[in-house]
Amino acid sequence: MFFDRPESGELAILVHIDFDFEAQRDDPREFEELALSAGADPIDLIGGQRHKPDPKYFVGSGKMEEIRVAVEEHGAELVLFNHSLSPSQERNLESVLQCRVLDRTGLILDIFAQRARTHEGKLQVELAQLEHMSTRLVRGWTHLERQKGGIGLRGPGETQLETDRRLLRERIKSITKRLDKVHKVRQLGRRARKRAETPVVSIVGYTNAGKSTLFNRITQSDVYEADQLFATLDPTMRRISLPSAGTAILADTVGFIRHLPHKLVESFRATLEEAAEADLLLHVIDCAAEERLDNIDEVNKVLAEIDAGDIPTLEVYNKIDLMPDQLPRIELGADGRPLRVWVSARDGAGLDKLIEAISLSLGDQKLEGDIVLTPAQGAIRARLFRHEAVLDERYDEQGNSVLRLRISAEDLKRLAAGDYPLEQLAWWSDPALES
Repeated sequence: MFFDRPESGELAILVHIDFDFEAQRDDPREFEELALSAGADPIDLIGGQRHKPDPKYFVGSGKMEEIRVAVEEHGAELVLFNHSLSPSQERNLESVLQCRVLDRTGLILDIFAQRARTHEGKLQVELAQLEHMSTRLVRGWTHLERQKGGIGLRGPGETQLETDRRLLRERIKSITKRLDKVHKVRQLGRRARKRAETPVVSIVGYTNAGKSTLFNRITQSDVYEADQLFATLDPTMRRISLPSAGTAILADTVGFIRHLPHKLVESFRATLEEAAEADLLLHVIDCAAEERLDNIDEVNKVLAEIDAGDIPTLEVYNKIDLMPDQLPRIELGADGRPLRVWVSARDGAGLDKLIEAISLSLGDQKLEGDIVLTPAQGAIRARLFRHEAVLDERYDEQGNSVLRLRISAEDLKRLAAGDYPLEQLAWWSDPALES
């Protein structure tokens, strides 16, 4: 930190206030799970109700006294608010309670800082932390607000607060440049996948919905998974094979949560672009959660914020092992497209149906037919094999190669452009329409 604040420990008092203007109330249980995920030891939950926040302390004088007494009785070293506090409110609370005070945004940032493993993830977390911290420098150096003077003490002509602000700006600028390079590298990777026409399937969903467990089941990987909020922070990608749809890339992404700080979304935009650029989203839903409808709405809000709201989505209702009346199944829409799949990532029930639904979602626009290539058109043959579009190959009496393909007409035109008379593609038909 750039200035002194009370030491924080694990013993924590949780504060959750309901306001009259809130159309949707937060769940205190989720707040407690957040505290546990950060490593805190919640020893008391103080609730209440107000018309609006107090501008100085966020809570009223009576509630402030209740919190102060609880801190003294339990010897708490940390007070967590399930709300966003202004910098002045945070400082005022700390001066009265004589312990560290953290709001919901700061708590989520702390969890992200613990979970970051890759260089990119650490940069993104640091950027979000610095931008959050920059609003909390005011009054942090009031005891050093004057410029230094005297022989041998004359400084650069700026206060300590101005120095810290300048250092923060320079560090934020440096991290932003490095993340821009990461963004460009990711763009190159996406272009390469588009050239190879390898579809990308991104797993999204509310935090702790079972995304990483599902990812590990499908890809036979060992990505870290745990029954805690934000167990996954860094994105992971694996290649998978799908029946009738060829090869695809499966991406595991960070979970979403209610009131996800906007700065956090901005900082993680490079990572979240993996979802925004996907060909198909697997929206994993904890079907056993009472608040699953609210969680679905929150995920859709974040997807809309990162311009991923229009991407085809397959809903995956996970954890049916907690609901004995639910069986693995695929639900189809009126057009025959898969809408949702019911599975259990923990015991593997329904994963075969999920793979089938993904294949149908990615392959429903692919067409099937034969194409005849002369020996001189070997370049087209090689491109089609690299694209994994060839189902079968045989040779006719003239020595021509007859390829049985499953591929979209658009991809075939792109792969054969300049080397194949496109008017010969008029025979192309969709077997689904023929049936």
